[in-house]
Amino acid sequence: MMRRSHGRPFPVGRWLIYGFLTFMAGLFLLPVYVMGVTSLKPFAEVSLDAMWKLPSSISLEGYARAWSKLAPHFWNSVALVIPATLLSAALGSLNGYIFSKWRFPGSETLFTAFLFGMFIPYQSILIPLIQFLQRIGLYNSIPGLILVHVVYGLPITTLIFRNFYAGIPDELLEAARIDGAGLLRTYASVMVPLSIPAFVVVAVWQFTNIWNEFLFAVTLTTPRSQPVMVALQNLSGSQIVQWNVQMAGALIAALPTLLVYLVLGKYFIRGLLAGSVKG
Repeated sequence: MMRRSHGRPFPVGRWLIYGFLTFMAGLFLLPVYVMGVTSLKPFAEVSLDAMWKLPSSISLEGYARAWSKLAPHFWNSVALVIPATLLSAALGSLNGYIFSKWRFPGSETLFTAFLFGMFIPYQSILIPLIQFLQRIGLYNSIPGLILVHVVYGLPITTLIFRNFYAGIPDELLEAARIDGAGLLRTYASVMVPLSIPAFVVVAVWQFTNIWNEFLFAVTLTTPRSQPVMVALQNLSGSQIVQWNVQMAGALIAALPTLLVYLVLGKYFIRGLLAGSVKG
């Protein structure tokens, strides 16, 4: 065994584990490295032979061109993901509260039906979904896309909140009832303040899924209202692909989810450990 400076043994196996994890992390980050260096190169330096090489001079031309094409769609994604995440979190919280603390005849059957929604493939409901949105006048619009993501996100958000609320002692609710609080007042005064970790888990989960989703975005909206992931696909030209622009656009599109994980990552882990996704 190796020894630390203060004399306690440091197992060699731990160094091997750290070395292996460092190697795997570096291997995992290789595509990010290629994206980063390619996005900072002028187009003349972009080639397969020079893929691993650092740029001779840093150029932000790729970012400027990518942003000029992605900017309207980037803000479309912002207008989509914020209300869709908030609504699905709020409705999932209410559903989870009812299913965990205010059970009624048939509640387990209804909850099972909710969960079944998570396993329905997008492709199987695409045509009736388009027909439905056309009938209610929300096809080819951001509000229609918000509705779709809220409804499709309800099963997983309901499950997360139900499992989280199941761990909250019933005595807290009984105390609120004794004080005269009804269903909604108990929810607002007792459950919501206790469920911040679950809200963080749901917010990170929904934000990431909605921001990165492609199928609904490309089929339910017109080019003018398409989110950024669809516009990113359209950055590649039909004849010549400007890889510096493509890589810069990919990094721009990935930046919001990266920031969400950097800001909320530790709270996300705490929410998971608090039992919000336990079975």
